[in-house]
Amino acid sequence: MQSLFKNIKGDRAIWAVAALLAVLSFLPVYSASSNLVYVVGTGTSVEYLLVKHAVLLLMGFGIIFAIHRIPYRYFKGLSILFMPVVFLVLIFTLSQGTTIGGANASRWIKIPLVGITFQPSALAIVVLLTYVAGYLSKIKDRVVNFKETIVPLWLPVFAVMALILPANFSTTGILFVIVLLLCFIGGYPIKHLGMIVAAGIFGLFLFILVNKAFPNLLPNRIDTWVSRVESFTNGEDSEADYQIEKAKIAIATGGVLGVGAGKSVMKNFLPQSSSDFIYAIIVEEYGLAGGLLLLFLYMLLLFRIVIVANKADSIFGKLLVIGVGLPIVFQAFINMAVAVEIFPVTGQNLPLISAGGTSIWMSCLALGIILSVSARREEEEVKKEITAEQQNPLEILSGQL
Repeated sequence: MQSLFKNIKGDRAIWAVAALLAVLSFLPVYSASSNLVYVVGTGTSVEYLLVKHAVLLLMGFGIIFAIHRIPYRYFKGLSILFMPVVFLVLIFTLSQGTTIGGANASRWIKIPLVGITFQPSALAIVVLLTYVAGYLSKIKDRVVNFKETIVPLWLPVFAVMALILPANFSTTGILFVIVLLLCFIGGYPIKHLGMIVAAGIFGLFLFILVNKAFPNLLPNRIDTWVSRVESFTNGEDSEADYQIEKAKIAIATGGVLGVGAGKSVMKNFLPQSSSDFIYAIIVEEYGLAGGLLLLFLYMLLLFRIVIVANKADSIFGKLLVIGVGLPIVFQAFINMAVAVEIFPVTGQNLPLISAGGTSIWMSCLALGIILSVSARREEEEVKKEITAEQQNPLEILSGQL
């Protein structure tokens, strides 16, 4: 065990937050999983789902440990190599044509032999943002010509978003916002970003208009998006409205200290209680105190991400940390905001808390990359200290005495 801790590098606070979130997830997942077993009827047991969650988390932390040992400079080249893979997997996922109620539900692919489903869009976000960080670091000190960046930068960005959009608007929106923020931090001209925002909005409206004009052209979730927004703004009855109402009842029932672990009632009525709406179950069982504790942990994670980015020893390291770190925090805030009806229903999980393998693994992959950047900084500081001691005659003299 001691040898394991000696090999753990990087920001200790990030390690602690990730571990604490993982530990805190067990009781809510165990409690909320009863919905899948006794209400939905998955043919499994609560104990099986809890063990599965534990195994997924264990594999996730194995990913963190493996990735954080890799020098982060390699991720720039790896992102270029993985971009074609991402495109192919996204195309394959979209081509499945899976629909639920006529809406595109092609978000997952099933991994052969092991029988685990995987959401390629989560991997695409990490790979694409790493690629964008690498490209921006390359042009940081150059005069940027917009035309020169269209093919190497914006073509991959819009291609990935176009492949994710039909089945997952919220993920596409998060990705677009993070890319814009990353470009702004990386010094990309604001006037060019304005053109990109306009192009993105135009592309979205064009996608909606074409699919409204030709409904059978491509399975999509446009009607779902519209109904969720209308339900959020007008209070109309819908499935999304039903979910929000049950979530608000759960939160109101929780009070300050909650009803107690495993005593949630709304978990039996709230769809996706172990994933998309697990925050409402946590507040019901552990009250305002439990909800604020989670909020504090994600805020602490955001703070440490900014610290690691600020201390990174290269432009690529700074942009890389911001690029892969912010989606974790954004996703958490959006999930909590949906539960308290600040945002319409989006389908975003609560990172490291919600049940589900893809979300856990990709969050851990991103944390491993961040810790790799932090570990590199630590190594540089140790080298500087050793060099300073070797060059300090007083240290040498005191050592001889």
